[in-house]
Amino acid sequence: MINKTSLFILVQLFCFQLFAQQKTEYQLNQQDYYEKPGINLMVFQDFYPDGHQGGVTVVQNGVRVVANGDLRLEPTPGQWSPVPKKGSTKIDRENNEIEVHLWYPDSTKNRTGFNPIEYPDLKFNYWVRVKPEGAGFRVQVDLEEALPDEWYDKAGFNLELFPGFYFGKSFMMDGQYGIFNRQFNGPIIKNKDELLPQPMASGKKLLIVPENKEELIVFEAESGLELLDGRAAHNNGWFIVRAALQKGKLKNAIDLLITPHAKENYLYEPVIQVSQVGYHSDQEKKVLIELDASASDYSKVQIMKVSEEGGVVKVKEGEPKVWGNFLRYKYLQFDFSEITESGIYKVLYGDKMSNPFKITSDVYDRDVWQPTLEYYLPVQMCHMRINDRYKVWHDWCHLDDALMAPIDLNHFDGYIQGASTLTNYKSMQQVPGLDVGGWHDAGDYDLRVESQATTVMRLAQMQEFFGVDYDITSVNQQSKIVEMHQPDGVADIMQQIEHGVLSIMGGYKNLGRLYRGIICSDLRQYTLLGDASSMTDNLKYDSNLSEGEKTGSTSSVADDRWVFTEENPGRELGAAAALAIASRVLKGYNDELAKECLDAAIHYWNQYNKSQPERCIDLAAELLLSTGKDEYKQFLISQENFIVKRISRTGVSIAKVRKQLAGSILLNNCIEALKTDALETEKKIAATPFGVEYSPNIWGAGWGIQSFGVKQFFLHKGFPEIYPKEPVLNALNFVLGVHPGSNTASFASGVGSSSVIVAYGVNRDEWSYIPGGSVSGTALIRPDLPELKEWPYFWQQTEYVMGGGATNFMFLVLAAQDMLKE
Repeated sequence: MINKTSLFILVQLFCFQLFAQQKTEYQLNQQDYYEKPGINLMVFQDFYPDGHQGGVTVVQNGVRVVANGDLRLEPTPGQWSPVPKKGSTKIDRENNEIEVHLWYPDSTKNRTGFNPIEYPDLKFNYWVRVKPEGAGFRVQVDLEEALPDEWYDKAGFNLELFPGFYFGKSFMMDGQYGIFNRQFNGPIIKNKDELLPQPMASGKKLLIVPENKEELIVFEAESGLELLDGRAAHNNGWFIVRAALQKGKLKNAIDLLITPHAKENYLYEPVIQVSQVGYHSDQEKKVLIELDASASDYSKVQIMKVSEEGGVVKVKEGEPKVWGNFLRYKYLQFDFSEITESGIYKVLYGDKMSNPFKITSDVYDRDVWQPTLEYYLPVQMCHMRINDRYKVWHDWCHLDDALMAPIDLNHFDGYIQGASTLTNYKSMQQVPGLDVGGWHDAGDYDLRVESQATTVMRLAQMQEFFGVDYDITSVNQQSKIVEMHQPDGVADIMQQIEHGVLSIMGGYKNLGRLYRGIICSDLRQYTLLGDASSMTDNLKYDSNLSEGEKTGSTSSVADDRWVFTEENPGRELGAAAALAIASRVLKGYNDELAKECLDAAIHYWNQYNKSQPERCIDLAAELLLSTGKDEYKQFLISQENFIVKRISRTGVSIAKVRKQLAGSILLNNCIEALKTDALETEKKIAATPFGVEYSPNIWGAGWGIQSFGVKQFFLHKGFPEIYPKEPVLNALNFVLGVHPGSNTASFASGVGSSSVIVAYGVNRDEWSYIPGGSVSGTALIRPDLPELKEWPYFWQQTEYVMGGGATNFMFLVLAAQDMLKE
């Protein structure tokens, strides 16, 4: 029999063990975040609140479901709302606690320059403290001093719930019950002068997904909680769990307990990473298997061929090679290069099967680069009506381009107009000749000169290197009508080059210089989601007309876009190099435009080659190819020291003109420098399992990897004895599915078995995509979580862009096709 004393001791021991277990349930790992099986908790290791990334972040079962936990000044903040500045982070391993210092600066309204949103003139310091408690963790906020009384109804601690994960799942709070809706539903209530969504629920204890304990998260706060739909005012908003500031308290002004649950004995499930398009019969073929970092028991890899009788048959089986750990995962590699027989294949690892992919000698000949030329480029064309069979992608747009931007202006999207317009035009004066050509830059509708120039350059290089004789689109510059999927007997790529050049040269001829960019003046216009034709009335603004008055070509509405100018030699010389390339390709197609391009390129050469010689390397190489004049060759020779010293940047230009530099000391010295550069590149490639140079960051890696692949192609073409072709092919494989994270979709929409088809394009609010657009791709949730969510509003993961994205992708496919013929 146990006496009372012994029983008391046993109870005490049990409680002590339970307390010790609770106290140590979350551990700070070497990456400085808390973890236990199935749950990771990051504390301000990211800081990108505009992109719903940073603050207190919860990763549940390998998925980021809660993010951006921080003190905010609005219940449902948006992209241009005030955000704090982040100071020091203190990590107290002895007490298992993290503390972060933050503050809201005064004059916050100056953060982005010109902005129609009025920001408060408020300044205060605060500290966010996080410490595990039992099965959860406690978040507390300390204020340095009390806020003005009126702010206690506004400021609070917001935690954002990723909507895409919670659609159709339930919540409950203090006897209130609901389902997370796919779209925002009202009502909207008026709080003083502010319109806000009525809370979905209010109380002290909130349960998210109570129907599934593996996804359950419990939020508790004695001061009260609200569950809000952040999409009320902002299409890209998230669901928000908000804890109110406790008035009169500085210490623990926010006191919130969060308890996430997870799968028992959670392990990251294996992911098979292959190109979603497939492989050329003669290229190297490697499948990557991505595993939990702790995995040690490996399955065999089986290569399965789809049978003509139906089903699959095994054609190869073997043990994978352990590559090692990268980010938070372990990687296995399996080489199946010897399989060359044409067919459809799948990879089997354990009980996981990949999507089907091709192995053929014509794998890149159809349905890979073509969608970019067939769909994406036409859809992005500005100043045109884009018809596609029964569909109109957009009507005539921006035919009222453009008014000269006001001086001394810092635009909300980063454009800066200085103290002068740098032209003969005054602020708000109509600039003629800008209502032609160009492509909408990305998921928005501005025309940045660098994106126009880079797109022209890459298209012209494709035509010069690969001769893209493909016609499926009719383009009429006179009627400004595009008919997709109706050939007109003219190579589409030539029409696209012309379209980009018309915009660049329209600015050059009418402004007397290149424009910096053309963009709408109003934030409401800028955030428009829908048909580009609805952004303006397409009538040029005339200040002499009375309100509401209009003529056949003008109106009293100042909705015209603004054109910005700047003095920026680097940007001007980059555009000039693109024009030099275009001049070669346009010969015989539009000779007058070709001459104008070359004259403009020479103009910038004459302007800068003496004052900015180190910036003129690329332009000199292109002008040497365009004119054959010895002047440009001698200039390159005169810049030997700089060229050799910066060979990692200048090497591509030297590769292009190797033939013209034959026998020169410059070329000999460049070859030696390039050998060193190739070895450095090889080391960087070896640091990842993907066969490319890859340094993950907040922004997706797709564009950077494509740029890397394009650069390696030019180096390989110029110096095949130094640079191998495999990095180019690996870069393409990365974009087509061999990249980190569980979403192995191709970054090129509509290309391959699985691709990103919910993307940040101009049609993003329809949860749709534009075929051939290339998204930014897998991003990094710091410090080590790769992420590519299905969510149309993540510009850092799924945004389309022109030159660095779509045309780089198209070039990379054509480059692979070309090299595999060597």
